[in-house]
Amino acid sequence: MTGATRATPPGPERIEGRAKVTGTARYAFEHPVADPLYLHPLRATIARGRVTSVDTAAAERVDGVRLVLTPHNAEALVPIGDPELAVLQSDEIAFRGQLIGAVVAETQEAAAHAADLVGIRYERMAHDSDFRDDADVVYTPDADASPMLSPDLELGDVDAALAEAAFTVDATYTTPTEHHNPLEPHAVIAAWDDDGLTLHDSNQGSHLVRDLVAPLFGVDKERVSVISPHVGGAFGSKGMPHGHVALTALAARHTAGRPVKYALSRTQMFELVGYRPPTRQRVRLGADREGRLVATEHDSLEQTSRFKQYAEQSASASREMYTSPNRRVTNRLAALDVPAPTWMRAPGEAGGMYALESAMDELAVRAGIDPVELRLRNEPEVAPVSGLPFSSRNLPACLREGAERFGWHERDPRPGVRREGDWLVGTGVAASSFPSLFFPGSLATVRHESGGNYRVEIGAVDIGTGSRTALTQLAAEALEVPVEAVELRLGSTEQPHASLAGGSAGTASWGSTVVEAVRAFRTEHGHDPVAGAETTAGAGKNPDAGEYAMHSYGAQFAEVRVNADTGEVRVPRMLGVFAAGRIVNPRTAHSQFRGGMTMGISMALHEHSVVDERFGHVVNHDLAGYHIAGNADVGSVEVDWIDEHDPHVNPVGVKGIGEIGIVGTAAAIGNAAHHATGVRVRDLPLTPEKFLR
Repeated sequence: MTGATRATPPGPERIEGRAKVTGTARYAFEHPVADPLYLHPLRATIARGRVTSVDTAAAERVDGVRLVLTPHNAEALVPIGDPELAVLQSDEIAFRGQLIGAVVAETQEAAAHAADLVGIRYERMAHDSDFRDDADVVYTPDADASPMLSPDLELGDVDAALAEAAFTVDATYTTPTEHHNPLEPHAVIAAWDDDGLTLHDSNQGSHLVRDLVAPLFGVDKERVSVISPHVGGAFGSKGMPHGHVALTALAARHTAGRPVKYALSRTQMFELVGYRPPTRQRVRLGADREGRLVATEHDSLEQTSRFKQYAEQSASASREMYTSPNRRVTNRLAALDVPAPTWMRAPGEAGGMYALESAMDELAVRAGIDPVELRLRNEPEVAPVSGLPFSSRNLPACLREGAERFGWHERDPRPGVRREGDWLVGTGVAASSFPSLFFPGSLATVRHESGGNYRVEIGAVDIGTGSRTALTQLAAEALEVPVEAVELRLGSTEQPHASLAGGSAGTASWGSTVVEAVRAFRTEHGHDPVAGAETTAGAGKNPDAGEYAMHSYGAQFAEVRVNADTGEVRVPRMLGVFAAGRIVNPRTAHSQFRGGMTMGISMALHEHSVVDERFGHVVNHDLAGYHIAGNADVGSVEVDWIDEHDPHVNPVGVKGIGEIGIVGTAAAIGNAAHHATGVRVRDLPLTPEKFLR
């Protein structure tokens, strides 16, 4: 893979970079603990029913086995409303792979061997894991049940506007189940002592883990410590603690203070730590003769679990993107006997914008209007639904700058007319958008050590995105000292409370907190503080929240080649131009944008968790069967951004860049594949056989 941007991006190198490449950065499972035991889980082998008996005798005779934990001898946990954490609290089975017990032994091998010897009998019940639009399983989620849910939207008369439109599109797009697969698997070490519970856990929010685990075990939060200095990727799957954390802590209750270690296998991660649910989205667009939208309808159906509801509301991507006087947006769920989905890489927008931006390309073809020009003609002056002014919206600049740099205007718009040898060549474009979020409530402590050196502490988690480096930069800037004069500590509940690493809101939320803490420190101690001077403070609520519509934007351009004989799809070149507020560290930002676009290529061409409905499980549940884009799959990925000053989003002017890179990429590739071949494929991933029909 190659990449180009504004020469070499400036900005400090990652502070922890040397530790990571030399193997001295400790991840959750690597933390040294004395005399550990190892856990291997027992998982349900049926999709629905209940456990009727468990024979542990043979397992308990294995040398080194110290505990066999089952629903019949597990300690009662305190109900906190999260079924995933209520492990071993009943004999009911809600999905295949569900945790139904554990073996704890002196070695991982002994635990795994003994687990195979546990005899489990079931009462099987009929299950349903077939994702479909069927009244028996489909329902409307209660928008009042969560602030993350939006009610259906109905503005104007969509049907009448479509009937009178000069150009229309009515198409259905599907996206498959996808799994996160971060480089570091989920892992935890749990140990109880007189002071309480210590967890070395790979997560996206140590304080959130503590806030949920402490009441689960009926102990005060102050008696639970969660430590996570380094995380090897997460992509949403570590946003909420899953059942393995509760199971390991539950097992450690029986080991007289000996720590219990558990790292999930890759196969177990396909059942126990969430996934992006499949979607089926129908989009109807209508435009007048000038290409201006007169109607937009976006209906989304997503899979959820009967065990635990999850909704990411893909259709909401069409609420505020383009102007349209008539608009209908609906989101439905299909509840099945499957594991619970969860957040994954731009939840909602990644799948929703794939459908919307693919439909926009189809509309451009029908209307005979250039796809870039069509989007520019439908640019709103204010947020179309809320009516709020935009805090900043530079999507047109992204489209124009991208078109210029990509050589878009040299493009022959006719599909299927460019061929180089065996390869059909095409180019495509898509726009992208992601909300600019800010999570209040974080705190930071600023301490003057001596001689102009400062220590800044915040309980945030760096999941590999460069947060440690960016927060150090912001602290140094606010303190008006060199970066080398700041020691930043994070990743633990020993540090002040910090919000979750999610929603591309880390630098916006934590950076604002650090800057406000520095300002409070200066107010309290001045510019010549004594050694040991210390202040803890956080950022208040954003007074502009609710007064402006706040989003990041981008434009993705792709060149795609499709083999005329085999249907093989290649992406030799991509360009992404983004408008995401202030870029704190161009070096790490470049990596994030490019990484997001690479994920988008993977989403477009490869990722698909294949479910066998007969048994309710994913059959390609390892990296041999579930392909993720590697270097050989990725050509040139160019990244650039618009210099953007946004005084409204937060005190540091940061919009968030973690997820905008993936949004729009799959649509740009799909649109380019259509331009290359004349074949419109509306089902991801874009595998070869779909171009040979």
